[in-house]
Formats: sequence, structure tokens, C-alpha cells
Amino acid sequence: MMPSLAGGDRAAGAFRVTERGWRFDGALTLDNAAQVFAASKAAPLPASGAIDFSGMTHADSSALAVAIALKRRATIEGCALSIEGLPQSLRTLGIVYGVENLLD
Repeated sequence: MMPSLAGGDRAAGAFRVTERGWRFDGALTLDNAAQVFAASKAAPLPASGAIDFSGMTHADSSALAVAIALKRRATIEGCALSIEGLPQSLRTLGIVYGVENLLD
């Protein structure tokens, strides 16, 4: 099993390091978004540039904010980052908020 990033709680939701990059498993909501994002800042972004959200079991707009914050971090660090497996409901929410271009 690959490790969760420091501070992550897999029951509530956490990123884990995989051979392909990072994968998020569990729920990502207002209740844990700040903790999940803080834990992600303690680790270098994945060398592959891929973050997979297909293991997300429950999400609200906070998940969208975390994805955008990770893209912002990658831009600041001069890295390419792809967001994969984001549920269509969150992509649609990104369109409603006018931030869909930040997820590409």
C-alpha cells in the first residue's frame, strides 16, 4: 500500500502517493478540505504531474477549491499538473463558477 500524505485521514479522505502520482481517496468537503490541503503542502508535487481524484467518494465545492489551489501551487513552482478523474458534478460546478479553465 502506498503512503498517505502526512496529516491525511483516509477515512475522511486523503491524498496518497502512487506510482502514477497522487490519488485522492475518500470524502473531500468543507469539513476536511483545509486539513487535506495543509497535508499536501508538506510533500513535493508528484513528479509525474498527475493528481487523480477518481477515488473521491463525496465532495462539495471545497474539493474544487483544493484542486484549483493545487494547480496554483504547481504554477508557482513552475510545474505542470494535470487534474484527472474529477467527478463531472465538480467540473460542472467549475463551469457555473467560471473557473473551469483553471482545472485544465
